[in-house]
Amino acid sequence: MIIAFLKESDEVENRSMLLPEHVSSIIKMGFKVCIENNYAKKLNIDDKNYTEAGAEVKKREDICIEADVLVKISGKDLHNLNFKEGCIIICAFFDKNNDDFIEIKNNKKIEIFGLNYLPRITRAQAMDVLSSQSNLAGYKSVIDTAYEFSKALPMMMTAAGTITPAKYFIIGAGVAGLQAIATAKRLGAVVSATDVRLASKEQVESLGAKFVFVESEENLETEGGYAKEATEDYKKKQEELMKQTIKNQDVVITTALIPGKKAPLIINEEMVLSMKPGSIICDLATSQGGNVAYSEKDKVVEKNGVKIIGYSNYASRTAYSASGLLAKNIINFLSLLVNKENQSLKVDYEDEIIKGVRI
Repeated sequence: MIIAFLKESDEVENRSMLLPEHVSSIIKMGFKVCIENNYAKKLNIDDKNYTEAGAEVKKREDICIEADVLVKISGKDLHNLNFKEGCIIICAFFDKNNDDFIEIKNNKKIEIFGLNYLPRITRAQAMDVLSSQSNLAGYKSVIDTAYEFSKALPMMMTAAGTITPAKYFIIGAGVAGLQAIATAKRLGAVVSATDVRLASKEQVESLGAKFVFVESEENLETEGGYAKEATEDYKKKQEELMKQTIKNQDVVITTALIPGKKAPLIINEEMVLSMKPGSIICDLATSQGGNVAYSEKDKVVEKNGVKIIGYSNYASRTAYSASGLLAKNIINFLSLLVNKENQSLKVDYEDEIIKGVRI
């Protein structure tokens, strides 16, 4: 079995799906591992590190023709390539609106798996690319806001006087939000957080943060554990709560995403302008339209003295750590595709996980 790893062309994508230390694990499954030349150049990893681990280095066109399994972070930049008929293409993040790719699939009888569609079940946790990458995004968002903020985060008592701690407000208490809370607390900030899911209250408070919540009888959590879109009545109550809370914060981090939909606008123009000059907002949802008025994708902008950070690919800003987690995710997923007895590909299309990720 030949498995190929292709690099990304996106300027803001610095991650890879494989590090040299993970090559041996895939070889043990029965795969011959091939990587595209200069595969992890953005991570400052030379191709020889991969060849020493047992992988082969080839041109993109060559490895696409012979690969039984092809692995890539996104489904972009593949419409001009020739694939082996019956090839399995695994993307960490796949956009179902990618028309070029669907055409390739129909013409070549190719199977496409998008790991961002994994069902939220216990058995799939070790393969969950959304969780592994969101965790790092939450961490890095706090580091970036601390860098941009002109004051110290923890309370400091000195002979010259006391420095009060920074106030952080985290909107969305999913994986990214909870890691942002934990990181901000470790750095000494006073942290509060909100989420549309009341079930998040216990998790937020267990990390030492104050939970701010809109009182409502609506259930805004899907069966899979994701937040779902709120009603107009709820949105009005939420907007009023945000107005009162945000104006007193030093740093606000928004993490609200709805799978497959445009990100909800949570912080409007009035709320941004109500913050003190020198305050920071970090919008983790710019890849899906953004949670914050004035935020711009992959830019840091300033409005009335308030800095708004809008990087669209936060996990890529901790690229080496993110790549290591992606490699573990893909290794765990590959174990579902391999017959261990004779080391051949064997895909069970009735498996709940395969059904979820199959495009």
